[in-house]
Amino acid sequence: MSRAPGTAGTGTVGSGTGTGTGTGGERTTPPADRTVPVNVARRRGEPKRPSQLGWFATLPALLVGLLFTVGPLVIIVVFSFMSRPPAGGGIVYEFTLEPYVGFLFQNDFLGNTAFDPRYLSVFTESLWQATVTTVVCLVLSFPLALWMATRPAKLQSILVLIVTIPFWTNLLVRTYAWMLILNDNGVVNSAAGALGLGEFSLLYTPFASQLGLIYTFLPFMVLPIYSALAGFDFRLAEAAYDLGAKKFTVMRRIILPISVPGIVSGTLLVFMPAFGSYVQPVLLGGGKVLLIGNLIAAQFGDARNWPFGAALSVIILVMLMITLIAIAFYSRKSGRKVEISL
Repeated sequence: MSRAPGTAGTGTVGSGTGTGTGTGGERTTPPADRTVPVNVARRRGEPKRPSQLGWFATLPALLVGLLFTVGPLVIIVVFSFMSRPPAGGGIVYEFTLEPYVGFLFQNDFLGNTAFDPRYLSVFTESLWQATVTTVVCLVLSFPLALWMATRPAKLQSILVLIVTIPFWTNLLVRTYAWMLILNDNGVVNSAAGALGLGEFSLLYTPFASQLGLIYTFLPFMVLPIYSALAGFDFRLAEAAYDLGAKKFTVMRRIILPISVPGIVSGTLLVFMPAFGSYVQPVLLGGGKVLLIGNLIAAQFGDARNWPFGAALSVIILVMLMITLIAIAFYSRKSGRKVEISL
């Protein structure tokens, strides 16, 4: 069967190329139906959005971070493996493990090496005060954070503002305020004298140092727990009550699991700074409480033993690293995201 001249014939067009018969028997090739990738189109000159910056734009931030964050840590680690000069402060660039050995052992005048628990006792005392501070802060913070999370939204904002008020003033100012409260003529002793209880010697004691640590780091425990509980729908707890669950069961099975990330984050934010605290033992403890932070300051100051002070700092850094690895392992195993933030 013949076709009349001038009529269009049928043709096929594929995904890439195709042919067809046009008028007059001429063969035409339709344009290829190809999609250009987005990244290729951008490389061909499409302007970037204002929020997109090149890698070179982050160089200043990276340099500042490396210089002021990683740099001091590297210097401390290097100093911890250097030797002490015969006189004065500073270091001698000779590799040695003596600073780390000196943490547990000391040499006598005859050259004999013996176990010395003095620095280990300071380490243990620091560990004890940091543990007490963390436990007390947790006991005080959890009920407060739970109560804050159950208030109306506007009231929650006001309560968070009240908790953060101590951050508005310098730590030294707040510590001196506690010195005025705890001294012999302070508010506590004045109130005790008015009640006929006599006077108490509170300032320059381990109790004053412990109290200062608890006061300083209490907000660091309240805020993470509150953040973990703030997004929880407490109607689930009400439903548990309606189904016959008791208060202890609701707390153990519903509230506590939700607050675990905040508890872990708050524990780290309180324990590690309290472990290396310096201001509270000096001002409130009167120098009678020797913690690891004071010992490090003394090595870089009066003792002029920079390598040993650096070694003590590295020991604390290793403790922090092990703790963070343990937290990451727990987060991975439990499937709960733990963020160390306020």
